[in-house]
Amino acid sequence: MTETPETLDALFAFLLAGVLTMLLVPLTIRLARRLGAIDFPNERSLHDVPTPKLGGLAILVGVLVAGLIWLPDDTESHAILIGAVFVTLFGVLDDVFELGPAPKLLGQAVSVVIPVSVGVTVDDFTFPFFGRVEPGAVELLTLPGGGVVDLGQVLTVLGIVAMINVINLIDGVDGLAAGVCVISAATLAVIALSLDRTAAGVLAALVAGSSLGFLRYGFPPASTFLGDTGSNLLGYLLGVIAVQGALKTNAVVALFLPLIVLAVPILDTGFVVAKRLKYRRPIYRADRWHFHHRMADIGFSQRRTLLYLYGWTLVMAALALALRFVPYSDDHGRFDVFWTVVIGVCGLLAIAASFYLVTVLEIFKLRQVRLRQLVSVRREVGAPEPAPQEVNAAVERELETGSFPAIDPETGEFGVVDPPKRS
Repeated sequence: MTETPETLDALFAFLLAGVLTMLLVPLTIRLARRLGAIDFPNERSLHDVPTPKLGGLAILVGVLVAGLIWLPDDTESHAILIGAVFVTLFGVLDDVFELGPAPKLLGQAVSVVIPVSVGVTVDDFTFPFFGRVEPGAVELLTLPGGGVVDLGQVLTVLGIVAMINVINLIDGVDGLAAGVCVISAATLAVIALSLDRTAAGVLAALVAGSSLGFLRYGFPPASTFLGDTGSNLLGYLLGVIAVQGALKTNAVVALFLPLIVLAVPILDTGFVVAKRLKYRRPIYRADRWHFHHRMADIGFSQRRTLLYLYGWTLVMAALALALRFVPYSDDHGRFDVFWTVVIGVCGLLAIAASFYLVTVLEIFKLRQVRLRQLVSVRREVGAPEPAPQEVNAAVERELETGSFPAIDPETGEFGVVDPPKRS
C-alpha cells in the first residue's frame, strides 16, 4: 500500500484490476462447476443454458491486489478490503447453498460493519435549505468497551446494505450489473478525485477496471455470471465509494451526485419493491417487474436491453458530471445565467431519456407488440380484431401485475391472469 495515493495511481489501479480479473475469470468458471454453483434457467431467466456463477471471485482478486498496491496504508483501507472479503464469502455461500433472506442480510450487515466501525461513515453533510446536518452527533448506544454507536453509523450501514441489494436485484441480464458498475464507478472516480478524495477515487477506479475485465466473459452470451458473489461485492464497494468519495464532503451538491450516478439501479429496485408492497408480496420474492424483464416482454434481445440501460446510465452519469464541473454557481447563491441554462438543458435531457424508457418505450411499444400478437391469433381462428380498449386494458393489467393475460389459441380470447411465479 502507498502512503498517499495520487491521481495517476487511479489509472494504474484501473488497468491492473481489469487485467487480473479478465485473466482469472476462467478459473472461477472451473471452480463453479466443481462446487455446483450453476444458474439453471427458470421462468424468470433471460438465459437458456446452465451458467456458472462465481465470476465475482475474479473481481475480488483484482480489487485486493490493486487495492493492496495503490490504496493508502491505513486502517480504513484495510477494513474496506477485509469487508470486501467477507461480503464475497457470504456471496459464495449463497451461490452454492442458496441461503435464505435472513442469513443473506446478516452476512451483508456483518461485512459492512467492518469498515463502518473504523470511520467509513457519514458523520455530517450539507443539505439545501437546511444547512449542515450531523447524524453522527446523535449517540444511540454506548458499547461495553467505551465505544459509541451513533446515528451516522447506523444510517451508513443501512445505506451500504441497501446498495448491495440494489446491485444484486438488477443482476438479471448478462452483463447488466457489471456494465452499470463500470459506468458508475468510473464516474464516481472522477468526482472523488475532483473533490480531493484520492483514496476513494483510486478505489472507484479499480472497481471500474475489475468490472470491465469481467465483462470480457459476462457480456451476452455470457459464459459466467457474477452471482451473488460478485453483485454483493460490487454493491458493497459502490456503497463505500459513495460514502468516502462524496458524502463525507461538505459540498452541497455532493449529497446528490451518488444518487444521480446510481439512479438507474435505484429506480429499478424502488419500482420493484413498491410493486411488491402494493400487492402484499414479500420484497425478497423474485418476479418479472424489473426493467430488463419488461424490455424482454416487448421483444428486446439481451444486447439491445443492455444498450438502452447502459445509455440511460451514461445520461445520468453525464448529468452528475455536469453538476460537478459546470460553473453554474459561485457557491454563494449567485448563478451564472449561461451555465445555469446549460445545466437545465442537461437535466431536461436526463428527464426526457428517463421518460422515454419508462413510459414511451414500455407502455407504447408494449401496446403495439400485444396488439400484433392478439390480431395474429384472432385472424388464425377467424375471430374479429380486438378493440383498442381491450388491448389497453390488458397492457395496463400486465404493467401492474407483471403477467400478460393468456390468449386462448382456439377462441382468441383472454384467459385468466396468473400471478408471477417465484423463482
